[in-house]
Amino acid sequence: MRGMLLAAGIGVAFALAALPKDSPVAADFRDIAAQAGLRRAVPNGGDKSKKFIIETTGSGVAFLDYNNDGLPDIFVVSGDGGLSRLYRNDGHGTFTDVTEAMGITRMGWGEGVCAGDFDNDGFTDLFVTYWGQNVLYRNVGGKRFEDVTAKAGLTQSRRRYNTGCAFLDYDRDGKLDLFVSNYLDFDPAETPKPGANPYCWYRNMPVNCGPRGLPFESNLLYHNEGGGKFRDVSQSSGVGEPRQSYCLGVLTADFNDDGWPDIFVACDQTPSLLFMNRKNGTFSEEGLDRGVALDENGKALSGMGATAADYDGDGRLDIFRTNFSDERETLYRNRGGGEFDETTEAAGLARNTSFVGWGCVFFDYDNDGWPDLFLVNGHVFPEVDRLHIDIHYKDRPILYHNLANGKFEDVSLRAGPGLLERHSSRGAAAADIDNDGLLELLVNNQNEAPTLLKNAARSEGHWITLALTGVKSNRSAIGAKVRVTAGGRTQVDEVRSGGSYLSQNDLRLHFGLGAAQRVDRIDIDWPAGGRQTLRNVAADRVLAIQEAISE
Repeated sequence: MRGMLLAAGIGVAFALAALPKDSPVAADFRDIAAQAGLRRAVPNGGDKSKKFIIETTGSGVAFLDYNNDGLPDIFVVSGDGGLSRLYRNDGHGTFTDVTEAMGITRMGWGEGVCAGDFDNDGFTDLFVTYWGQNVLYRNVGGKRFEDVTAKAGLTQSRRRYNTGCAFLDYDRDGKLDLFVSNYLDFDPAETPKPGANPYCWYRNMPVNCGPRGLPFESNLLYHNEGGGKFRDVSQSSGVGEPRQSYCLGVLTADFNDDGWPDIFVACDQTPSLLFMNRKNGTFSEEGLDRGVALDENGKALSGMGATAADYDGDGRLDIFRTNFSDERETLYRNRGGGEFDETTEAAGLARNTSFVGWGCVFFDYDNDGWPDLFLVNGHVFPEVDRLHIDIHYKDRPILYHNLANGKFEDVSLRAGPGLLERHSSRGAAAADIDNDGLLELLVNNQNEAPTLLKNAARSEGHWITLALTGVKSNRSAIGAKVRVTAGGRTQVDEVRSGGSYLSQNDLRLHFGLGAAQRVDRIDIDWPAGGRQTLRNVAADRVLAIQEAISE
């Protein structure tokens, strides 16, 4: 088996039947969640009807290596008053629930999750968003998590509908700051009941109200002051305005290649936001001017999740966003300088309009060197099943194969039984759980156990996974931009916290290399400003890279 990979001296095999080598899509995704130990259902509102909008938005998932053993662990956020769960990766494709033993104690209506080493002690911490009060879990030496929310200055003065989050070093001082999006101002005692006004109907059925007709809320930015403390800079930084969008998924990246992280926020039924970093501690919201607020017809869509990749190989990070049924998904191509054009139809992504999309991930499932695209679906109204139409409460995910010419092909129906299963899904994330060079996909399903998709088809493509550690930069290397040159072409990606829909991918960067057995060059632009280059690197392994500091 190619890539019996050696992270922390661990090689892990997983026995699954393989497809023939001539498979046209090199994909055979199977749901291995039950055999992996992910059997606990995640509560999230009603399954026949939902009285309030809080029941519809669902929750995220995260991959993080909390104990530094080289194997990504799993965190699943729970809604509906439940306890979010932490699962330790035991190797050999199995996980153990260590929630209580590791000090994960907060009950409540969980929404999103993001990861990063906020105190630079070498262990990845967790931030979880809630309707109510968020929680910051400090990782204590990989042995337990400590709730340091109040100590860190992150206690909120009022109940908020917090959704997406991301750690980022927006001022490049080597300490991770924290952005939190907010959906709306929700109070069940004051929210109208289904059918109460025009915003509480769907296809002539009374349904839960919103988001239209409900009050807006403001987004949050916390500056890391050091010493485990954060300071609320939402207003002074500019991210607290405008208060005219219903904000969900958060995506950070250096979209204009100026070396400073920017923030994209997918917004529901209102213009999406793009906060451009002004390099002085403030941001300017420029989504409309830069072409990512609306679709090409000038319409605000129902944005849920967002992900970024250089899908067309031009060296610039593009943005994909999921939307509601009767809307198409949205792909924004970065034409340079952080200016975008919508290319959804040209890229072949305008066909699936009967789905309500949520979590989304660019990932190279066949290691051919071109990022493919995965997204999960599920309607917000269980009542829709009463209509017996082509729109369903539970629906299958979608897999698009990158054709390496600016276009994608929908291969969902021939990519394995795991992609035919129907759930009302929300969060999604990717990681290589067994370090074999093929990425797995984790999905949070409403009122069901999570889905864990593993590709049983063996790819002929080579690969490399990069595990970066900052020294002068933040230890998680969040914001590092990496260019990998192999086989005559260069790929680009960034280490990022958050993304997808309220979720967290593995902080390690995975690159498919196609036929190339060696990487000619790896160029890293570190968040603190330095550049590091490695040459002639062997493929098919996890490579740990520490930031080099020049005197």
